[in-house]
Amino acid sequence: MACTALGAVGSARAEVTQFEVLSVDHGVLEGRSFGDVGTYDRIKARVTVAVDAADRRNAVIADIGVAPRNAAGKVEIVSDVEILRPSDPKRGNGKLFYEAANRGNKLAFGVFNDSTSRAMDKAADAGNGYLMRQGYTLVWSGWQGDLKSAPGTLALSVPTVTGVTGRITQEFVFDNLTTPVVAPLAWPSAEPDTAKLVVRARWIDPPASPADMSFRFVDPSHIEIKRPSGFDAGALYELDYVARDPKVLGLGFAATRDIVVYLRTAVSSDNPLAEGGHLLIRRAYAYGQSHSGRFLREFLYLGFNESLAGKLVFDGLLVHIGGARFTAVNMRFGLPESAPRHPEDPGSIADRFPFTYAETTNPFTHERDGLLNRCSRSRTCPKIIQADSEYEWYNSKESLVITDPTGKPVKLPSDVRLFTMAGTPHIVRPDSAHLCVMPVNPLHHGPVLRAMLSNLDGWVDRGITPPPSRAPNPADGTLLAAEKAPSQLPVPIPGLPYTGMHVIAAAEDLTVRPPRMLGEFKLYLPRLDADGMMVGGVRLPVIDAPKATYTGWNPHVVGDGPTTLCSVSGGVVPFAATREERVKNADPRLSVEERYASLSAYVMKVDQIAKDLVRQRLMLEEDLPRQHQAAVDDTLAALQAP
Repeated sequence: MACTALGAVGSARAEVTQFEVLSVDHGVLEGRSFGDVGTYDRIKARVTVAVDAADRRNAVIADIGVAPRNAAGKVEIVSDVEILRPSDPKRGNGKLFYEAANRGNKLAFGVFNDSTSRAMDKAADAGNGYLMRQGYTLVWSGWQGDLKSAPGTLALSVPTVTGVTGRITQEFVFDNLTTPVVAPLAWPSAEPDTAKLVVRARWIDPPASPADMSFRFVDPSHIEIKRPSGFDAGALYELDYVARDPKVLGLGFAATRDIVVYLRTAVSSDNPLAEGGHLLIRRAYAYGQSHSGRFLREFLYLGFNESLAGKLVFDGLLVHIGGARFTAVNMRFGLPESAPRHPEDPGSIADRFPFTYAETTNPFTHERDGLLNRCSRSRTCPKIIQADSEYEWYNSKESLVITDPTGKPVKLPSDVRLFTMAGTPHIVRPDSAHLCVMPVNPLHHGPVLRAMLSNLDGWVDRGITPPPSRAPNPADGTLLAAEKAPSQLPVPIPGLPYTGMHVIAAAEDLTVRPPRMLGEFKLYLPRLDADGMMVGGVRLPVIDAPKATYTGWNPHVVGDGPTTLCSVSGGVVPFAATREERVKNADPRLSVEERYASLSAYVMKVDQIAKDLVRQRLMLEEDLPRQHQAAVDDTLAALQAP
């Protein structure tokens, strides 16, 4: 296939030096046609990017100053790239939809297209075909330098700084009692004899070194731990060791910037999104879910939405379930897989200040900063919609997106919107159900995310102002101070173990080892209604015409850290079917028969709520028949086993 060394790309100044097309598959997805757009082609490529360490825009990348150089004095990286574009580009919408891969995976089909597959082979893999029916050109590239390229995994090859060592702490929570247990290390060990291992039941407990706990290095990249007695399956193990040979992982931000700039600006025969000297792309949007949503927040914060020509990279960002968090990538011995959860360190590098888009002050360091500071100075801020689940309020410090660190409400900038999907989990994880007290919440974000993408597109492309933010706020009474939340359900609900459990927002001095606790940032939690569901936010028909209580939180079972939350899961507690059953169970929530006189009455209520959401531009009209049919089939509540 084509493999061409590229010269300078005009004024674009994209640092792509080679765009090697590995394969082109015409009429993918078994030749499925998507309305007026028609069929799609898939292009797989390997792209080489040369990053100038001397450019001020790249200076923020950790260790770029000591990274190995190529013959031209540049830091060279190679990324996997995959493109799905209309077979006839003229039938597309001229817009690039870039998904920041989540641990190398493509997840957008599952969210926007309601697909149950991550493959792109069968016609059914495209689900409802939403993204393709809109005519988007979809692009993915590798940004994680710790991954290895493999089928289905997009990776980035970055240089290693050999001979460098440093102490790091790696956390492990196993969710089982296997002993001994072997765990992989993020970085190879340089001095096994100096490593130290401690354990604690909760992060707030002092670290312990029980006499019956031991460990050994199986090899430089794996440790074997003999588990101690007296600690359950959810215990936190922390290994402090000297690591060696870090990779320059922050180059993932530069790779994303330069590849997207090349695709949308390079008038070159090697650019698959340019034909006959004409560019096919006039707008570019970025989407990231969870881990990759945090990546986009950090991409923006570090100034990477400014191209090397001083122009916008992405016109709009759609951050999905990113909370108030970053990644742990841009540091020496970064931990890309780190997404601290209960009971891990709540003040880690992934949970550092600043948390919100507006400029605020860190009360412990007196630093002032905001996610938009750099792009504001360079005039390269995109339009931003952040759409989060209820889970983020309990696990990802969501309230810090709408308050300053002392708890005072802040006004989001005019080009930012925040939406909370009430009653939803981070994601649906039926495989973790055995670890959680309540059955896992089965609700899906698709209807809201489709509307959010439509709103972002209208905002950027046609100047149509999106709906105002829809999230709980201390000012309107839909939030409670975290310390007051536990007492808000005076009448217990059977099966709903609400205690206001959440991950704290620890302020730590990360410049010392071990990190020094400075204090805690103020947090708020959602106010609950009489059914135990959060008040406020975007409320889908399944929430406003409920047949169960849906939560974004779910405690671990006894034996697996019962004082901690199940990772990424919410819970669901069905209503009693009849008043008799409700009274028998001492359940204060009205039963299904008390709420809805008949199935048709229930369907009418669902239809009305869905139509109201469409009017508010929080759901698309195409989702109305889906919601209606699910109500008719009595599957909207999703109470069947997943």
